[in-house]
Amino acid sequence: MRYAQGGGVTPGEQEKRERLRLEAAERFARGEKTEVIARELRVTSRSVRRWRCAWQLGGGQALRSKGPVSVERLSARQWERLERELMRGPLAHGWGDGFQGWTLKRIKLLIGRMFHVGYTVQGVWKLLRRHGWSAQVPLRRAIERDEEAIEVWKAQVWPQVKGQRRTWAPTSASRTRQVRG
Repeated sequence: MRYAQGGGVTPGEQEKRERLRLEAAERFARGEKTEVIARELRVTSRSVRRWRCAWQLGGGQALRSKGPVSVERLSARQWERLERELMRGPLAHGWGDGFQGWTLKRIKLLIGRMFHVGYTVQGVWKLLRRHGWSAQVPLRRAIERDEEAIEVWKAQVWPQVKGQRRTWAPTSASRTRQVRG
């Protein structure tokens, strides 16, 4: 996964990337060619060239990780507390509307209420991903689900909405005059 697509966000992934760069530094010292290093480490030649330039200017230290992209605003203890509260669900925190799932906006508000710490919606998403959370789809169906009403809708309403299937007929690219079959 490319970095811009979210790769390397977690500390483990950052360590893995750093190990690759440091292994490349050892190979630079042995005089190996860029293409060979790129192929064997399964990275692009462009990345290896960029690492080589950094290595020539600052040695192996220049290839070490600079640390996390952003400093986390919640302590480990606060994160544990937030996780417990998320497990309790939105209803326990006053969201009594029909949707009983967590949204990024709701989690942002919860963090603000509990810890008086401000996050953006994107910041909440990064925080959750960093701790191994992901977008989820409910496993259970709603209690209110009416299978009979759904079948009636599929049989009677959907065909009307969908309309009749067109038969094959020659078409025209002309906007002003269409050919009818």
